[in-house]
Amino acid sequence: MAAEGITYTLVVEPDDGLTAIYNLVASATKSIDMTMYELTDATVISSLGKAAAAGLTVRVILDQNEEKKSNTPAYDTLAENGVSVHWANPAFAVTHQKTITVDAATSAIMTLNLTPEYYAETRDLAVITNDAADIAAIETTFNADFQNAVITPPTGDNLVWSPTNARSAIEALISGAGRSLLMAQEELSDAGIQSAVEAALGRGVAVTLVQENQDSKYTSALNTLKSAGARIAVYTSSTGYYIHAKTVLADYGTAQAKLFVGSENFSTDSLDKNRELGLIISDPASMTGVYNAITADFNNGTPF
Repeated sequence: MAAEGITYTLVVEPDDGLTAIYNLVASATKSIDMTMYELTDATVISSLGKAAAAGLTVRVILDQNEEKKSNTPAYDTLAENGVSVHWANPAFAVTHQKTITVDAATSAIMTLNLTPEYYAETRDLAVITNDAADIAAIETTFNADFQNAVITPPTGDNLVWSPTNARSAIEALISGAGRSLLMAQEELSDAGIQSAVEAALGRGVAVTLVQENQDSKYTSALNTLKSAGARIAVYTSSTGYYIHAKTVLADYGTAQAKLFVGSENFSTDSLDKNRELGLIISDPASMTGVYNAITADFNNGTPF
């Protein structure tokens, strides 16, 4: 259970739409800090500019190592409208984090990019929280990243950062599962994560995986996990429904249940080389929301 006064709001895409995200940005009265891998959403870009024009401190970090071309129109528009915008530290393989912090008091930690062309057909998740320790850690790290300064990000109460504690935190979540693991992933190429899931299967944990597998990219890994006993459903369309969420729900329905939601994919670069952010929580409503969404995806996917 969350400590008194701490709240978590799960946003499930495409089901919930972007209203909660738009409202968060529009609610700012003092400041907005955003780190975003890819930003093309005109509603968000406009809101950031309006906030800056109203005298708020608005700062944005955008990835440049992979998405500079797609992010340049947003960068230019934001800069023209008084937003302090910064190309992400090139020391990271990419800055894949997707986080919005308002008034140094509330943060949305997301799996989704702010790219409307993908909203309607993409499974994504976000958690909006007011956990003060987490917000302070996010802001401390943002301040460093905004200046390309070296930092080991503080983890607050729940935070999962790449490239520092993500691997250990996610592997510990998987390794600590005693009964069940429900996972959804866009990528599945990291040997350490695969080994942790195989070990869970070996000790009798029921593993259910929803995996994006266009062009059979992860078929070899999926075959290994299936042989070890995992239940797997895949999505493979390049034009239809797409699994972009990155989530692990361990031991749902038990007192030990825990949920990971974040930008980290199960790839070595994502865990060890990128700037990424997720969180691990035990919020009952968030866990139920993820359980319902990913179970529906499993039932609607192609059995592997």
